[in-house]
Amino acid sequence: MKKYNFNAGPCILDRSVIEKTAQAILDFNGIGLSLAEISHRSKDFQPVIDEAEALVKELLQVPEGYSVLFLGGGASLEFCMIPYNFLKTKAAYLNTGVWAKKAMKEAKLFGEVVEVASSADANYTFIPKGWECPTDVDYLHITTNNTIYGTEIRKDLDVPVRMIADMSSDIFSRPIDVAKYDAIYAGAQKNLSMAGVTIVIVKNDALGHVDRQIPTMLDYRTHVEKGSMFNTPPVVPIYTALENLRWMKAQGGVEAMDKLAQQRAEIVYGEIDRNKLFRGTVAEEDRSVMNLCFVMKDEYKELEKEFMEFATSKGMVGIKGHRSVGGFRASCYNAQSIEGCQALVACMKEFEAQH
Repeated sequence: MKKYNFNAGPCILDRSVIEKTAQAILDFNGIGLSLAEISHRSKDFQPVIDEAEALVKELLQVPEGYSVLFLGGGASLEFCMIPYNFLKTKAAYLNTGVWAKKAMKEAKLFGEVVEVASSADANYTFIPKGWECPTDVDYLHITTNNTIYGTEIRKDLDVPVRMIADMSSDIFSRPIDVAKYDAIYAGAQKNLSMAGVTIVIVKNDALGHVDRQIPTMLDYRTHVEKGSMFNTPPVVPIYTALENLRWMKAQGGVEAMDKLAQQRAEIVYGEIDRNKLFRGTVAEEDRSVMNLCFVMKDEYKELEKEFMEFATSKGMVGIKGHRSVGGFRASCYNAQSIEGCQALVACMKEFEAQH
């Protein structure tokens, strides 16, 4: 039975990316050594990080004056690195979910934090609108996609200050205007690679303006100056990211990824809205095209466990919703196929017919 991976993270990867990574672990580029055991400073690995950086810049059209970093620690470490490096007196945060709230909590250790808007009272079922961004803040922080709740900001906001964005779960799924941001960060395991590496795109001249002393490893300038090689980088996840970046480019880049994302969402949300057993969980205009959340309608709530077992028997993997929302979550990252979405829809239709 074929299985379809809808896990929220680590993400689905194209099979070619997995196979090339596996081969590199056995024998990297025919050198007789594994990728997992070569020196990160060797002549064999340096081209990997150089090409990965170049492809990030190419695919996202990163302007001059920005650096691309490959760091450890996950997006959660960035929650404190961002204010460490950028928060001088006050920062603004848009609270759209658990990860935005965690980022805001860390920032409060470094200065004043203004919550410009929040949808917490409605269990984050929509992206707040009609709010105003203060003009006297060092930056506005947003989380573009909310994996737990299934909402997404799928455009670059127009605000009077520079932005910083956590794009962990939707980076490379659409074109973005990098010039609007002082920093963009993303844990790679959501839409780019395996767990273990975090990508940071940072504006060079935005660094070095805080008065505080920053620990060496937490100072972005350290990693900019050393080309992400200050300490041993996670070589295998970086290589997987490289293969995935190559794959995305071959598919047509972020424009093609955007088109596929819309197609997948139309297929799955179309069935959620049509099927008498299910309903979506968030405002339609704010629906994520990466993490598609839905639950049983109230009158069919008792069928939730049965559908979960049925879907699993049909090869659907990882569709259980987060405990904060319940129900189901079909994560449709870049490598998710149209076939996979159609299989999920067929599964939902068959279960409906049985009831």
